[in-house]
Amino acid sequence: MKAFYTIFLFLSLVYVSSCHENFDPHTLPRPLIVDLYKKLPISEDVALHCTSWRFAGEANNLSPWKTIPQECKDYVDDYINGKAYKSDLERVSREAILYAQTVELKGDGKDIWVFDVDETLLSNLPYYADHGYGLEIFDNVAFDKWVDKGTAEAIESSLKLYEELVKLGFKVFLLTGRSERRRNVTVENLTKSGFHDWEKLILRGAEDQGKPATQFKSEKRSQMVEEGYRIHGNSGDQWSDLSGSAISARSFKLPNPMYYIA
Repeated sequence: MKAFYTIFLFLSLVYVSSCHENFDPHTLPRPLIVDLYKKLPISEDVALHCTSWRFAGEANNLSPWKTIPQECKDYVDDYINGKAYKSDLERVSREAILYAQTVELKGDGKDIWVFDVDETLLSNLPYYADHGYGLEIFDNVAFDKWVDKGTAEAIESSLKLYEELVKLGFKVFLLTGRSERRRNVTVENLTKSGFHDWEKLILRGAEDQGKPATQFKSEKRSQMVEEGYRIHGNSGDQWSDLSGSAISARSFKLPNPMYYIA
């Protein structure tokens, strides 16, 4: 008899799951079905593997990669939405502020700090949450549609650093890989998020399309130096924001395990 009821319950659940469109959500089997799809705990081996992979990425020791490892999706999700990501961001901001406070500015308006925009000043986490936190290959068209909404929020620790730099007397340059066609929405989004009083916002013009990020940003920093600016600090979430030519006296890398830009 016990075996009969076990088989009967199993067949009932299969039947309910196969005809969910006509299923009453208030009947008993519904929660049992939902429980089957809860995110499983991350095993110790997977956590160690993904932590090692994330560290290698932040240290720029990985070959160029297009997506996060399949098995690390839940790990990146937990990291981004947990306390660790926020703590890492705050650490970068604190160290940058401590350094900035030691810089002797000449007072001629030529002492500058360079910021990237995406995942440095503005957070696009809602977009990446919908795309597996980097599990999907980057889609320029889909991302541009997200950018055009102008709803990206400020990374609070970066806003604090930004405001402190302006207060100290640094001129702020924003150097982003976004297209010049998105200048207006970028300005509106930044302003709405609390960023004001930057010296210059530099985006990719028609002549910059197709250039690797490292080349594009190196060329723009070189122009700054040629114009007499002194780049004391540079903040970005990608190594391509920070490396190349005309690099700053100090560079500050924000964590980003979701994507890589060469």
